[in-house]
Amino acid sequence: MLKLAALPNISTRTMFSAFTATALLSVASMSSAIPFLNKNLPTDKDAELSVGVNVMAVKSAYDLEDSTEVRVLPGIFYDNNRIYARGAQAGAYLINDGVNQLSAYAQLAGNSFDPDDANGALQGLDERKLSAEAGISYQRRTPIGAFRGQFATDVLDESGGNTGRLTYLAKITRNKLTVYPSIGFEYHDAAYNEYYYGISEEESAETGVAAYKSNSSLNPYVSVSANYDFNDKWAGFANQSVSYVPNEQYDSPMVDSRTEASTTLGLLYKF
Repeated sequence: MLKLAALPNISTRTMFSAFTATALLSVASMSSAIPFLNKNLPTDKDAELSVGVNVMAVKSAYDLEDSTEVRVLPGIFYDNNRIYARGAQAGAYLINDGVNQLSAYAQLAGNSFDPDDANGALQGLDERKLSAEAGISYQRRTPIGAFRGQFATDVLDESGGNTGRLTYLAKITRNKLTVYPSIGFEYHDAAYNEYYYGISEEESAETGVAAYKSNSSLNPYVSVSANYDFNDKWAGFANQSVSYVPNEQYDSPMVDSRTEASTTLGLLYKF
């Protein structure tokens, strides 16, 4: 017998977040029609599209049997001064005059916790899922590098939380090699941390793991990306990032490491 799947229960927050994200992207797409943005860079009709595959090794701070997970993900890079795609993030510019960039964006976000991979009594906890977030990003380029501020909300309502990021970025070019070092802080609000690191009274009663309630946090991080052009069509991509796990997350019984890290290697084809 054919069984119909039940419609999902969509919360008010989810609908509001989705509406907000759609509205931001719609406004960004109309930037050329706003008179005071006439100084925006023209659309780059020769913008290069790079498509490839990335192999990512993620070292989680969760207490897992094997804390390193290997993922294979598609990679897309494109920027024509109006819209852009950078790996797992895509967005549209509202302002882009070569110095100031204001954009609306969406990207994958959050952590994933599979109880089947956890140690001991943690195997009885609920799953924590990856989500997607949408938000606003502002970047200003200066002679000493770029400064970027971002704020986003969980549009799939997995955590129902908000995140922010303050970053300093630099660019170093040597022939075919371009390196992008960055350093900054990432903000996670209490709702985000409660979902990914909190343990409810119900979970505690079922598993014996101590209940834990988290607050908001600031996570310092450093990252280095590099792109090497083998020729006109092929390029290699690499990234290494490390973030420090603050007490608001580290004090959770789910966590056993002060750091999270990811290493990415990729191969891109340029059209």
